[in-house]
Amino acid sequence: MRISMLLVVLICLFSCKPSVSEVDDITAIKKILKVQEEAWSNNDLEGFMQGYVQSDSLPYFGSGGVIYGWQTMLDRYEKKYPTKADTGKLVFSITNISRISDDAYWVMGEYHLTREVGDANGTFMIVFKRINGAWKIVGDHSC
Repeated sequence: MRISMLLVVLICLFSCKPSVSEVDDITAIKKILKVQEEAWSNNDLEGFMQGYVQSDSLPYFGSGGVIYGWQTMLDRYEKKYPTKADTGKLVFSITNISRISDDAYWVMGEYHLTREVGDANGTFMIVFKRINGAWKIVGDHSC
């Protein structure tokens, strides 16, 4: 009986931990988010956008509704955040990263902008997909 109970506990312990590949995936995704924080904070909006898939069908859902396209998102950011005073310093607070499939994760969190023109905070949910071996954001809902 004790051996059976020990086996059940051990199986639960090992099956509840993320796999090594999942840990690696999450580490890679967090690295992209860190690069995005740095790019945004340096008013490098094109660098920030490198985390996204360059596609005309890339969806962004924000307070103004849905827009589509990598270039459309970049143009919107460049218009809304033209200077370092507008972009300020970006910090993400990640709440959850969950696996959808072997090649996809969703990430939920908060963004915090500390800016000369006034701070801004909000929430986001983004979807990362592994495309040709690289992780890219394929969907973004921020408000």
